[in-house]
Amino acid sequence: MTSTVPNAVQHADERQPPITMFGPDFPYAYDDFLASPAGLGQIPATEHGTEVAVIGGGLSGIVAAYELMKMGLKPVVYEADQIGGRLRTVGFDGCDPSLTAEMGAMRFPPSSTALQHYIDLVGLETRPFPNPLAEATPSTVVDLKGESHYATTVDDLPQVYRDVMHAWNACLEEGADFSDMNRAMRERDVPRIREIWSKLVEKLDNQTFYGFLCDSESFKSFRHREIFGQVGFGTGGWDTDFPNSILEILRVVYTEADDHHRGIVGGSQQLPLRLWDREPQKIVHWPYGTSLASLHVGGEPRPAVTRLHRTAGNGITVTDANGDIRTYQAAIFTAQSWMLLSKIACDDSLFPIDHWTAIERTHYMESSKLFVPVDRPFWLDKDEETGRDVMSMTLTDRMTRGTYLLDDGPDKPAVICLSYTWCDDSLKWLPLSANERMEVMLKSLGEIYPKVDIRKHVIGSPVTVSWENEPYFMGAFKANLPGHYRYQRRLFTHFMQDRLPADKRGVFLAGDDISWTAGWAEGAVQTALNAVWGVMHQLGGATDPTNPGPGDVYDEIAPVELPED
Repeated sequence: MTSTVPNAVQHADERQPPITMFGPDFPYAYDDFLASPAGLGQIPATEHGTEVAVIGGGLSGIVAAYELMKMGLKPVVYEADQIGGRLRTVGFDGCDPSLTAEMGAMRFPPSSTALQHYIDLVGLETRPFPNPLAEATPSTVVDLKGESHYATTVDDLPQVYRDVMHAWNACLEEGADFSDMNRAMRERDVPRIREIWSKLVEKLDNQTFYGFLCDSESFKSFRHREIFGQVGFGTGGWDTDFPNSILEILRVVYTEADDHHRGIVGGSQQLPLRLWDREPQKIVHWPYGTSLASLHVGGEPRPAVTRLHRTAGNGITVTDANGDIRTYQAAIFTAQSWMLLSKIACDDSLFPIDHWTAIERTHYMESSKLFVPVDRPFWLDKDEETGRDVMSMTLTDRMTRGTYLLDDGPDKPAVICLSYTWCDDSLKWLPLSANERMEVMLKSLGEIYPKVDIRKHVIGSPVTVSWENEPYFMGAFKANLPGHYRYQRRLFTHFMQDRLPADKRGVFLAGDDISWTAGWAEGAVQTALNAVWGVMHQLGGATDPTNPGPGDVYDEIAPVELPED
């Protein structure tokens, strides 16, 4: 794919080995771990049937529960809302059920190799996602400061966009050893990855994304920085990320997380739902035909957790919204970590104080979307005067910011994501209803496409989400601020509990906000596998020597540790 600005850094060379989103902080090959015929490990037969609480039924929780079940444990899943978490696919009232909107995760890079394992496992199909100037995108319009440019490739844009593209490439080489790191990650050269990254973490932990650009000779031009922020790379404008740590951005570009995206046909929520119902062929202790659904009364998770506290013998006692109380030897917490501060009554003794500090300091990004169903992909009609598509995937500095056109064929109903925004841009929508949002969006798009009557094609009511206003989320995804590396390290490494006092063990953190790659489903999967290893280890289990788990090799690849003084 060719994105609007940065992909002149040509990552995708078919002669090179594929990259995986496994680092650089913790370069462990989760895809190899999952692919091994030896499996993820086993527990002593005396522990078979032991209940383990899994709090949160998003992707991380369902993956963890599924793998624990295969080992012969009995996961007890608690979910406050619906299975899927931020893999949330919704329909439109009164419309064909095949018309869906992805309210959360909607595009997944090939480098999400552990995620792909589960997509393949449940038999889901993917297809290219129509990002700006992607091969699957018929056309893109970049509209800045009232001036629109139509393009099918980056070469169709004015020279200033290519100048910005070259500035970004040079900036990455100058300040972040991009080519060297990309090569090391492709080759899974762990010593080289660690050598490069150790220096960068120490050097850049206190630097913002915007400061990193300003420090580059390539980005001395304010105009170039402004265009880069508004148009961005891969998925669109990234100025909403400018205050965040540059380390967060480097993790994305090193692992090509923003390239070659694919969407899941029929919606991403199918993945956790299918795992919930799946009956694995290889399973210990439980009879063939067992699924997560069959292990739960009525095939449904238990309700929201309202209290977590420690009891005698280092038990983890869980109270749910029905008032039921159960005690477990181990629990995996996969909901967004702020829930531990607000929605769930927690004992301070659940975690060491420095882990509580890390949870409190977690910085979440806001995000909003609005979708409408339309009668057909009318945007593929040709303008009689220009011969161009009458409407295109749109990046703009107007309120809508990013508009995506999603279809399933020329004669079928289709969907428009009228707006996808983050942070301050998302907060601007917060007070408005779905219909009010749609009216503002149609007005903005009408200024870009004065000949196009979008409204006449709308066949149903809009659906919208503002993740910062969702009571069980309070934000879309974690994004570290400068100086937050140490906090993230504490959360990610929490699964290595032999390093904790005995009275602080037993609760394992997982979920994409615990990962180094928050905002990507891959991080949810990886931290789920870490937690599974942690529970297995605590219950006296072990991995096969031919397939060491993340905890087995931890000392060799542990994340860089910065001084705390």
